[in-house]
Amino acid sequence: MCSRCGGLLLAKAGQKTRTCPYCGSKVALDRAKKVASAENAYEASEILRKLKSDASARG
Repeated sequence: MCSRCGGLLLAKAGQKTRTCPYCGSKVALDRAKKVASAENAYEASEILRKLKSDASARG
């Protein structure tokens, strides 16, 4: 999760940094809040879809 804007990020295991697709901030993944983990890309995209849906339902 991006510490600047709260956007959800996908990252591969072992990846050290990621640029947030929402605000462009460079995120150090070792310090980022981990909200879920997945075994493969399909599972990751399903988890991300559900998290985004839950967030939009909360308003």
